[in-house]
Formats: sequence, structure tokens, C-alpha cells
Amino acid sequence: MNQQAKADAGKPRLSLVPSEIIRNIAIIREYGTQKYGDPVNWRKVEPERYRDAAYRHLLAYIDDPASVDEESGLPHLWHLACNVAFLCELEKELFENEHMSSICSCGNCRKG
Repeated sequence: MNQQAKADAGKPRLSLVPSEIIRNIAIIREYGTQKYGDPVNWRKVEPERYRDAAYRHLLAYIDDPASVDEESGLPHLWHLACNVAFLCELEKELFENEHMSSICSCGNCRKG
């Protein structure tokens, strides 16, 4: 690609991400924000609890792909996606320190 018109080499191509997962996570986030009254409450939870929740939702989804969470009435798959998103965000720094320097060529990633 021509980098003279737009210098975006090494930046993630977000257009490759399926948009449906973003919508599904947003719906779960709206539910959680209404339930807990704080849009950043999720940052106060330990990653281990999100791992456990993700695993519970994964098992429920595997048992029945059309199943919904009893409390929220929303699909287990959407809850799973949201828990994984939380884990990605909460563990981002750990991952970047351990792995990104060896796979990222953007020059902005921290070197471990």
C-alpha cells in the first residue's frame, strides 16, 4: 500500500473484525451497566473471575448453542465474548510485555 497518502503500516486493520461481535458485546455492556450502575465497574474485578465466568458461558453455549443466560435473557455466547473482551483489556499489558515485541513491527510496542 502507498504509505505517502496515509501512513498506516503496522497498524491493525480493524475492518477485518466481524462487526457483530462488537454489537453483541455492547448489548452485554449495556445490561451490565444497568445492573451495576457503573460503566467501568468491570475493571474492579479480578481476571480469574472473568476466566471462570467465560468458562461457565462457554460450557453453557457448547451444551446448547441457542441457550441464554437465565438472569439476563441474553445469549451465553455474547456473555462469553464480553468476558473475553474484559480479559483482553485487563491482561493487555502482561501480554504486550511478554509477546508483542517479538511479533509487532509498528515500533510503538514496548520491548520486554
